[in-house]
Amino acid sequence: MKINERELERAVVAAGLSADQSRTIWQKLQLRSQEEAHFEPAHVGYYFGALLVIGAMGWFMTQGWDGFTGWQLAAIAIGYAAVFILVGRQLWGKTLFRIPGGLLVTMAVCMTPLAVYGIERQLHLWPELDPGSYTRFHPYIHASWVGMEVCTVLASIVALRFFKFPFLTAPAAYALWYMSMDATALLIGREWSWRDECMISAMFGAVMLLVAYWLEGKSEQDFSFWGYFFGLLTFTGGLSAMESGNELAKFGYFLVHLAMIVVSLLLQRKVFLVFGGFGVFAYLTNQAYTYFRQSVAFPFVLSFIGIALIFAAMQYKKNEAVLEARIRAWLSLDVGRLGTRGGGSS
Repeated sequence: MKINERELERAVVAAGLSADQSRTIWQKLQLRSQEEAHFEPAHVGYYFGALLVIGAMGWFMTQGWDGFTGWQLAAIAIGYAAVFILVGRQLWGKTLFRIPGGLLVTMAVCMTPLAVYGIERQLHLWPELDPGSYTRFHPYIHASWVGMEVCTVLASIVALRFFKFPFLTAPAAYALWYMSMDATALLIGREWSWRDECMISAMFGAVMLLVAYWLEGKSEQDFSFWGYFFGLLTFTGGLSAMESGNELAKFGYFLVHLAMIVVSLLLQRKVFLVFGGFGVFAYLTNQAYTYFRQSVAFPFVLSFIGIALIFAAMQYKKNEAVLEARIRAWLSLDVGRLGTRGGGSS
């Protein structure tokens, strides 16, 4: 719900508080709003610019960089990171520019893989075999990438110690996702099949979702979002990429994504709704083109289901307050029971 200053003042006065108290509350809200990301031109520019820099020194690096020595690559990455941290630290102390300050620190953390790669390349300190060009880091699984990923996670943790900026969890989550595949390749000592990689991705995504849920509500800032985002990306991505001719498995895929839509209501997280909706849509599309290609009735059945969903949503909206109160009470009771079990064992 969005409100303006005048609406807040009317509500505060109606609650028995003074106009001065209303202005103080509004100033506090404005201050907090400036520290949080919103879908507005300045913030879109901040994040888009940061992603361009991160992509330029990662995904979009060309083979022309293979001409640099390891020390040169490390020096470039460390130089970038040093400048980003110095400028980011200055901006972090200014409320109006706290977001670009945090993004600059995040950009510094994202220089870690290149810096570590340069050192490993110069000193030949690979965990396994020489993985080749840095351009292979993102598209290919290799055991020797593990050191770069571990250092990236550690850099994120250190940065979070000094800068409480939620987006700093993104490079850590991204590196952990890569590590889930590269580390298993290092430990097992063999190349994974495509199905193995999909299963590992799905399992790691599930673990990341549980960790994000554990972090839910532990801070005023939202440190769970990127855990949910990358968790869902790896979980649903792994399930979606896993080819299966088993209809029961496909129906299970449908039910899992349908459950995500329900979870989006329980946690009030739109990201679950988006991924769940895509999964349901993908399943229905597959069914339509595989089994009902010649059916005239299928579009009508789907239309009926869609209309039924709209009607059900209308009923939910009508009783939203009561239903959400019951859900919150159920969740509180469930958490309380878990806490009682935990306390009883001590």
